[in-house]
Amino acid sequence: MNNLINLAKHIPTPEATLTVAYTPIRLPMPGRQPLELRVTAPANGDKLPIVLLSHGYGPSNYIPSKDGYAPLAQFWAERGFVVIQPTHASSRVGGLTSDSPGAPFFWRERVEEMKAILDHLAEIERQAPAVAGRMDHSRIGAVGHSLGGHTVGLLLGAQLDGEDLSEPRISAGVLLTTPGRGGKDMTEENAARFPFFDVDFSTLSTRSLVVCGDMDNPHFTTRGADWHADAFHDAPGAKAMLMMHGVGHGLGGIAALDAKETETEAPDALEATRRLTLAWLQTAFGADEGAWPQARLALERDAAPLATVTDKQL
Repeated sequence: MNNLINLAKHIPTPEATLTVAYTPIRLPMPGRQPLELRVTAPANGDKLPIVLLSHGYGPSNYIPSKDGYAPLAQFWAERGFVVIQPTHASSRVGGLTSDSPGAPFFWRERVEEMKAILDHLAEIERQAPAVAGRMDHSRIGAVGHSLGGHTVGLLLGAQLDGEDLSEPRISAGVLLTTPGRGGKDMTEENAARFPFFDVDFSTLSTRSLVVCGDMDNPHFTTRGADWHADAFHDAPGAKAMLMMHGVGHGLGGIAALDAKETETEAPDALEATRRLTLAWLQTAFGADEGAWPQARLALERDAAPLATVTDKQL
């Protein structure tokens, strides 16, 4: 029960169930300190699909780490997914030092950290005994917000300078306010600062959902909110785009409640983002084939003011 929710309650979603969480789980990484994770999972159930959640680079000290994004991680875990959150190398609180190669954004290290999680699923289960033997290693998705969307985009097949960093063990993805095309689509200053944003989405073929906010105001480019929709337009694997209305980069509060990243705290939009992404993941992994169609139907009716879905034209 949430008294702040009005329109989003019309988007169907399962009832929340009991969860368990383990933190910090530590995985070895060559030549550096261990990678720290948080694992949040349903307390019951088997053959649970896995979602890797890649955080952004936002202004808070602690939110860009395994300890952020509870509004998404908890919601998905309460409804059937094992959510694994790394503290990326770019994290201020737990990442690599500012004099390490690749600082401060560590875009390549972030990709390697996500792959390391998949390499060490057995070790994660050893450290999190309540989920041991209950994760479905054949159903793995990745979700990324902002810089995390860049990380996940590369794992899903986007390329940088022709380099393929894709991860075939990931079969579905969600890109949340992901950086758009680099180079000439950015301001001169930011194109120089973020050369790794100049990715080619045309090679991204993994089934994906792109999520944007129509009030996003990216300072990297002069193009406006539509810049974050580039992955949808360019990537053959991006089958649908979800445009959230009345919110910007924080999509109503996905990074954390009452945080700097939440430039517009909008409980209804946040709830819609949670329910719609969950529905897409449920259908993508066969957990509930009707979840996404039913959510889409709600957006055509009572929940219409919250968001618009655009499908890829064939």
